[in-house]
Amino acid sequence: MKISLDWLKDFVDIDLSLSVLINRLDMIGMMVEEWEEKDSDIILDIETYANRPDTLGHLGIAREIAAALGLKMKKQEWPLVELEQKTSELCDVQIRDADLCPRYTGIVVKGVKVGPSPDWLRKRIEAMGLKPINNVVDVSNYVLFSTSHPIHAFDLAKLAGRKVIIRRAKAGEVIRTLEEEDVILTSDMLVIADEERPVAIAGVIGGLKSSVQGTTQDVFIESAYFNPVSVRKTSKKTGISTDASYRFEREADISFPPQAALMAASILTQFGGKVSKGIMDVYPKPKKEKTVILRYQRVFGLLGLEIDEKFTEKTLSHLGFRLEAQRKGVWQVKVPHFRVDVEREADLIEEIARFYGYDKIPVHFPPLRVPEPPLDEKREKIEKTRQLLFNHGFDEVLNFSFADPEREASFQTGREAVEIRNPISQKASILRTTLLGGLLDNLVWNRNRGAEGIHLFEIGNIYFWQKKKTHEQLTLAVVATGPIGPAHWQRKTKEADFFHLKGALESLMSYLRYEPFSFKKTNHIFFEEDSSLALAQKGETIGHFGLLKKGLRDRYSIDGPVWAAELNLEVLFKKKPQSFQYVPVTRFPTVTRDVSFIAGQDVTFQDIKEAVEKLSLPYLASFDIYDLFSGSSIPKGKTSLSLRFEYSHPERTLKAQEVDKLQKKVIDTLKKSFNFLLREGGKIDK
Repeated sequence: MKISLDWLKDFVDIDLSLSVLINRLDMIGMMVEEWEEKDSDIILDIETYANRPDTLGHLGIAREIAAALGLKMKKQEWPLVELEQKTSELCDVQIRDADLCPRYTGIVVKGVKVGPSPDWLRKRIEAMGLKPINNVVDVSNYVLFSTSHPIHAFDLAKLAGRKVIIRRAKAGEVIRTLEEEDVILTSDMLVIADEERPVAIAGVIGGLKSSVQGTTQDVFIESAYFNPVSVRKTSKKTGISTDASYRFEREADISFPPQAALMAASILTQFGGKVSKGIMDVYPKPKKEKTVILRYQRVFGLLGLEIDEKFTEKTLSHLGFRLEAQRKGVWQVKVPHFRVDVEREADLIEEIARFYGYDKIPVHFPPLRVPEPPLDEKREKIEKTRQLLFNHGFDEVLNFSFADPEREASFQTGREAVEIRNPISQKASILRTTLLGGLLDNLVWNRNRGAEGIHLFEIGNIYFWQKKKTHEQLTLAVVATGPIGPAHWQRKTKEADFFHLKGALESLMSYLRYEPFSFKKTNHIFFEEDSSLALAQKGETIGHFGLLKKGLRDRYSIDGPVWAAELNLEVLFKKKPQSFQYVPVTRFPTVTRDVSFIAGQDVTFQDIKEAVEKLSLPYLASFDIYDLFSGSSIPKGKTSLSLRFEYSHPERTLKAQEVDKLQKKVIDTLKKSFNFLLREGGKIDK
């Protein structure tokens, strides 16, 4: 925005050197980008902001300077030479669309002698980089650049019926603009019209037929407020951008139209004109000033320093705000209409900071008290699951939720798939009902690139219809095939197998403290018969794992065994884990007892574990299988099973008799429950 230093002095007395003035403007955010000397005047080019339309004129900049220097604004006088005729007798104004034009004012100046502008006016117009046209047009531009409020002058004699009608254009109406271009109007554009045709595009540009020419004698001065969004859309659609539209689309001051009209009328009387009596002001729904509560304590809270209350009151008053003290340190602030950028308390505090000086605000940060985010148990459990599977040698993958209907059908999940209305491809036209399809694609991709040991997992949602509603289920899927860990010259690489996967799932359940859990032999659609187990927690099935069916492996062209698992984390995470209990390491020695049995091959370790746990032996620390074999020395259909039991007491050393008594209970229970035959010294005790 170009600002004339001489022009500024019409509003406020400035007695500063140019360098000091520029520095003060910069300090309050009115950055001077450059300046030039022109006809004994200084023209400043000041950076303005989209939310500060009041600074698009000399009045607004003068107000900022006055507040910064603590000066009073000069009182503006606009004397009129009035006619006996009222404005309403000379012209009729009708607003037919108050949403797009909430306020329209007008006044008539009769007997204007149109001609060249006087030197003082020519100088002002040229300072803005414009070429003077005639005194009436130049006055319109003078008011605009002086106050930032656009006005427009019509030749009253050219307004059919002496009527000014503010309405939406009729589709297909045409207007020839001042730039002598025909514009086809649309029904969403606001126009100023007379009884017959549009005479101006509201807020954008006037029409050629109603323009002021050398023969004009009577002038109708328009000063209005137009909806900024409407002006912006019209300007873009027509491709016409003017100084007026630039200001209207940033929102003009709705309280200012009468003053702008009077200012223009007063100047035009200097050219022989006389003004009609009374401004015609059509303002159906007057807009109330915004009210904002300002608290001194909040000023301190945001800026981090104490600012004198008198400074606050003085600064805001200079800027046009009206303050009314509610109580000590609290003001009710009336926001003037020209400050469209001020909406809340923080905006007022920003004004105080600007004029106090940002350089005076402490640079250190005040202590911040940030509350810890609420604990997301689900996210925490997912993270723990990730970490444990990482430690067991599995890598995480993330796949798209889209799936190929043909491949998805091969898993026979029994879940009704959710179709995508506008899929990117037919091969990605449904949402997945299992995570294993994506993991098998990952496995194939890695194998085709030379990878051998592939151990992957994914945590994500599967989707399906349930009771006529779409349902999402958080799921964990795991696949494992090939060597575990890197090859090594000192040891033989172990291949992934059933127990590798089972051990990882056992560790996961223990780590998440979902105990007791158990495994049950079962068949599942994903896995080979008699090669899968169900994982249950407190009797409720959580998922299944085992050897992937050959048909599924063939579907993906995978050679060799693939061990896989899929768990319903949605169900698992809703269960309450066991509370964490700290048990100190005992200082006393552990007593070990080994026992060997001949057992039926159909007996599982899970059965043995459940039978022993039911005894609730007080000092039994742990037990496990340490040897298992079958051969010619063992009866057909039987297995030699060796178990190791460890006993300990937290406060003393156990006696042999105590351990023997407990061990006898274990042996008797296993004999009775499973018809185990005890082996002692290589002999079978029948």
